[in-house]
Amino acid sequence: MDIRSNEPYWLIKNSLGTSYPSLQENISSPVVIIGGGITGALIAYKLGNEGYKVVMVERRDVFNGSSAASTAMLQYEIDEPLHLLIEKVGITNAVSSYKNCEKAIFDLEKIVKSINSDCEFRKKKSVYFTSSKSDLDFIRKEFEARKEHGFDVELLENNQLQELGIQKGLLGIRSRSGAVMDPYELSKDLLNYCTDKGLRIFDRNEIVEFKSTEDGMELTTNSNFSIKTEHVIHCTGYESTKTLKEDVVKLKSTYAMASEAFKKIPPGFKDHIFWNTEEPYLYFRATADNRIIMGGGDENFKNAKGRDALLPKKEKALLKSFRKTFPEIDYIPDYSWAGTFGETKDGLPYLGKPDLQKNESYILGFGGNGITFSVMAMDCILPILKNEPHEFLEYYKFGR
Repeated sequence: MDIRSNEPYWLIKNSLGTSYPSLQENISSPVVIIGGGITGALIAYKLGNEGYKVVMVERRDVFNGSSAASTAMLQYEIDEPLHLLIEKVGITNAVSSYKNCEKAIFDLEKIVKSINSDCEFRKKKSVYFTSSKSDLDFIRKEFEARKEHGFDVELLENNQLQELGIQKGLLGIRSRSGAVMDPYELSKDLLNYCTDKGLRIFDRNEIVEFKSTEDGMELTTNSNFSIKTEHVIHCTGYESTKTLKEDVVKLKSTYAMASEAFKKIPPGFKDHIFWNTEEPYLYFRATADNRIIMGGGDENFKNAKGRDALLPKKEKALLKSFRKTFPEIDYIPDYSWAGTFGETKDGLPYLGKPDLQKNESYILGFGGNGITFSVMAMDCILPILKNEPHEFLEYYKFGR
């Protein structure tokens, strides 16, 4: 499955900085991570620091899938609004999910500092707004739910949104905890750090066969070499639909573009990231080199060819939406790309083992919170390997 098209801004910006070999012999390793994007890199970071010997296998060049296509707006707000998530999964699970997504942003900042990554991590305030009168009650309910459960939020009226450049915004919620970064650069820096600690990476290798053994699993690559391991961790995102029996995600096509660099970033974008209540929602953020990235226009995913064919139409629609929302900003498109992402029934990730009898687990942070969900998964990866309980393995289990 092609999960992105054209060349996303991050890939152009950073280019291919590191190359890894393909597998040319039969090997063994206590743990094998499948997937060389940011999720796999974070899990490798955690396991490496805990002393585990790990092999990573990626079917393309590392960090050239979803990690390159991500717009990397880091929020604790899950795609499912808190007051609706409470109705779906209960107060404890819903509030915990929001709280732990918030904690993940600060945990990620610590990781960035610990490896001296130049990924342009910046804290931002997040503004969730509506330009529709029909969504005013929705915004107020969401604000009250977050306020009631201890989140640092404020309600922004029309004039306050206008001060941020949103000319037709009627009401919004400003959250204190948000951030942006360069996901490609962080993935690269994480893997460089991990290889220095012993991680072995083999890219351009596809696992074509998974076989359970008495001691764990045996994997076979497309070049007919084998890897014997005690445990397999799938960090393959939306491509996991190929190996999972359970239907856990609905695939979507999404579209994004980056502007030409501004001489000076518009004031509202200096300290804020934005997203709205439209369905599907639009989102906006600045980059460290004074560009503005926006995304949205989601469609049900059918195939990569059909997704990519819509890109010219989606570019025009996104540009029109931006100019409608921020009419005083002269947005000149410079890059555009398409990608594939997924929605779960409750907006939450899937973590753990689909089959408790096998030494095979999945770390799947679907939706707009893929990065923060992956950071959260670092807290439960050891319990997964040791078959120990953890609240995440209950909240985000398969078969729920």
